Amino acid sequence: MTMWRRRAKQATFTAAAIIAIAAAALIWLWNDRPDLDKIAWPSPAESSAAAADSVTVTWLGVTTLLFDDGETQVLIDGFFSRPSLFDVILRRPVDNDAAKINFALDEYRMRRLAAIVPVHSHFDHAMDIGAIANRTSASVLGSESTAQIARGAGVPEDQITVAVENRPYAFGRFNVMLLSSPHAPLGWRGSVPIPGSIDAPLAMPQPVSAWREGGSYSILVSHPKGTTIVQGSAGFSDGAFRELRADVVMLGVGGLTSLGKSYAEQYWQALVTATGAHSVYPIHFDDFTKPFGSIVPGPKIISNFETTVEWLEAFRTTWDNDVQLFMPEFGRPVAIYAQPTPEA
Repeated sequence: MTMWRRRAKQATFTAAAIIAIAAAALIWLWNDRPDLDKIAWPSPAESSAAAADSVTVTWLGVTTLLFDDGETQVLIDGFFSRPSLFDVILRRPVDNDAAKINFALDEYRMRRLAAIVPVHSHFDHAMDIGAIANRTSASVLGSESTAQIARGAGVPEDQITVAVENRPYAFGRFNVMLLSSPHAPLGWRGSVPIPGSIDAPLAMPQPVSAWREGGSYSILVSHPKGTTIVQGSAGFSDGAFRELRADVVMLGVGGLTSLGKSYAEQYWQALVTATGAHSVYPIHFDDFTKPFGSIVPGPKIISNFETTVEWLEAFRTTWDNDVQLFMPEFGRPVAIYAQPTPEA
């Protein structure tokens, strides 16, 4: 009996040691992140250095982008509440963070907001759209799933528009067009994470799994000053942009290294080479479980942004040598249609 007890204790100790080592390794891997300071790309033109009537874009993390021409503002996504990692993993019900939303709207002067346009209906893109619409009277433009998120927040129906694909919607001097585009195949065996649609008004609070994709879009934001494609997810269709021209591509790169360099190169060709863009900004590279305003790249084990940067530089050299690569800076308005000379 004593021998069996000794062996049981040894087995228990061994199992505990293995678990402790595995946990330590997992923590190390999770905290092994790229260093943004090592990316030596030139800075884009600041809005203060451009003409008064320039179009600026302010990046607010993930794929939240505020377009502003001095008269009208258009918000792509609008994700400020930021559920924590444990909220996501444990699927705990989450709610809009009213203080963070109020802060963002005030700090970034969203007082002329005409439209809120999510790239799709996952929580890291569309969670706060209803709360923002209720505070600003901006229109919500997107899929039927996006409309159900807005309805769940009590947004009046006349502020909600279910988009017709390839149809331009005018907001001041901006024209916004939604083009159907696949979500990046980042799920199990190339599936879409949290697939499906939202078929009834989505009242808060909810676990993050309640925000189903609902169909993804490439968003074309056109203005007399220039045209931008916002690609929130690294999915693409061959030839989708062959007949379109753009000046700037906001290129979603979340999970790109997990899809492989060959996929990434085809993605670049479909979004950048085909459109003739002169400037590319990577977006959706930051950890969306970090607090709003904290720009920390995702863990290398999930998607290595340092590798992504190397790939983008290689693709630019191979296919589009005149394209300029810029790092977005959180909260800094950028005159995106100005073309500064790259640093030597």
